[in-house]
Amino acid sequence: MAVASRICTFASKQSYSCLFHNNSFLRKKYSFKNSLLPRTRSISSVTKNHIPMTTEANKKTHKDWWHHSVVYQVYPRSFYDSNGDGIGDIHGITMKLDYLRKLGADIIWLSPIYDSPNYDNGYDIRDYTKIMTEFGTMDDFDNLLKEMKKRQLKLVMDLVVNHTSDEHPWFIESKKSKDNPYRDFYHWQPGTDGQAPNKWRACFGGSCWTYDIITGEYYLHTFTEKQPDLNWENPRVREEVYKIMRWWLDRGVDGFRMDVINFISKAPGYPEGRSIDDGQYTDGSPYFINGPHVHEYLQEMYEKVLQHYNIVTVGECPGAHLKDAELFSLPARKELNMIFTFEHMDLDGGKWTPKLLDLRTLKRFFTSWQQGLYKKGWNSLYWNNHDQPRIVSRWGNDSEPYRVLSAKMLATCLHFLCGTPYIYQGEEIGMTNVRFPTLADYRDIETTNFHRDAITHGLSLDEIMAAIYAKSRDNARTPIQWSGQLPHGGFSAGAVDVTPWINVNPNYTYINTEQALNDPQSIFYYYQKLVELRRQMPIIVHGKYDILHEENTHIFMYKRSNDDDDQELLIACNFSQQPIKIDDPQLNQRLQNHKRILISNYEQEKKSDWLDFRPYEAWALELA
Repeated sequence: MAVASRICTFASKQSYSCLFHNNSFLRKKYSFKNSLLPRTRSISSVTKNHIPMTTEANKKTHKDWWHHSVVYQVYPRSFYDSNGDGIGDIHGITMKLDYLRKLGADIIWLSPIYDSPNYDNGYDIRDYTKIMTEFGTMDDFDNLLKEMKKRQLKLVMDLVVNHTSDEHPWFIESKKSKDNPYRDFYHWQPGTDGQAPNKWRACFGGSCWTYDIITGEYYLHTFTEKQPDLNWENPRVREEVYKIMRWWLDRGVDGFRMDVINFISKAPGYPEGRSIDDGQYTDGSPYFINGPHVHEYLQEMYEKVLQHYNIVTVGECPGAHLKDAELFSLPARKELNMIFTFEHMDLDGGKWTPKLLDLRTLKRFFTSWQQGLYKKGWNSLYWNNHDQPRIVSRWGNDSEPYRVLSAKMLATCLHFLCGTPYIYQGEEIGMTNVRFPTLADYRDIETTNFHRDAITHGLSLDEIMAAIYAKSRDNARTPIQWSGQLPHGGFSAGAVDVTPWINVNPNYTYINTEQALNDPQSIFYYYQKLVELRRQMPIIVHGKYDILHEENTHIFMYKRSNDDDDQELLIACNFSQQPIKIDDPQLNQRLQNHKRILISNYEQEKKSDWLDFRPYEAWALELA
């Protein structure tokens, strides 16, 4: 699929979503001093009880509380539909809080719920302080927050401030004239010889520039034309963003996941990139990723907002490497607490050009980041999110003889690492990729754009669908499967005459939370135990990491130890369907004298050879 490799220039960034929703109506009268951010609504009792923790005593008492936490990501549209309209909603999340508490998660990361035209599933924001009507009301949100606090759950909101919707009031004003006070809230440039300012390719395909006939200039959008990029060079833009952040923090939220936050600084002059796609476009990513002022802006954000609240921040940083992670997350730099890297998500090929994973590259990635950030920054640990295919289908085995075993193996591998683990909805029950029969069943704009471009470049329908089955973002966005008996897997409160916004995976009849909760050996309870172990054993949170048998192509084995080396854990995972044996008599002898088995995805009798692995076998031992 050589042609397809040219279609996706930004493979290192995988997929994106943007959280900004739009406000349809401008105030009839406004001045620039009175911004288009809606006035603060009356604050609920939740907000009144939320006081920013700025004292030194509080900072010391609660410092780095997120090191010990486990995050569960909720994609609201697909989580639980409480009113039977086919769309997940805020009240549906509230109804399932006890389920999340039972799992053991203590932070809920909520994908965008802001008012939006929904061109990119809520990552195109029209109004940052209004709830999307499909999801409910601000009262519903306040009730969710109140019920979360009762259960000692913290809430992290998605913050999308690289861009807004083209229906946001700022952009509506910006388009009116070149001298409008909101003109420089966005990146506007004249064309060159009747063409766009440069040939940068957008992350979702096509040009990064769209011509506006009203003023005769082009505006920049690194994603779609419906998502114009904010101009962070303008201090007024930054202050408006800080107002939005304070608005939510004062309401009681506990932090932000910052969407493509390393895109916010663009290189002056918008330099042309290297030629791609047979010269049709250029790669502008060196000039809009990790730009010249990104750290300056984040340090200003920390000074003006973040340091005044006892919260957690994680930045989505496509194209960021280990050295970048140190800069973003070193506490002394006062920027972010941690970032999401995409390096390991690129190890099995480009976005639409999948290939088999070479386990050695995955081990090198984790070893580099585990050792590189140790006692410096902090790692975020994830296999899945709303932009990635299901991990059990991707690097496990979703056929029924091995789905449960490989899902548990993958969980074992991740959750014993140093960092904050993230569980994406449905991961805890082993939800799989979906194979919808037609393109019409898919909803993701990135997927439909890929189909359009791939057809243009001569790919066959079979080639296109194979790539979509492997990598479409909709693999992660099918509704949570709550029941094996109810229509649509119980997603829509058991309603019969409803069509979900996207079809449920047909395998809901045997993969669902109802089945998982009734099976003591389920993936759900395995995750629950992993979370409990992390809370019980500080060595999992803070211990050193060392790799063993790094060049083995099937077994991922590593050791965790404390500073005094008087406590050691050994974790081993077989990424293969085949039985694998490692010849290491000295290590095997030590394993025979282990202190205890912490967890295993097989019923473990006393083994004569711990290095003789069954298919997808995983275990963690505390050594004597």
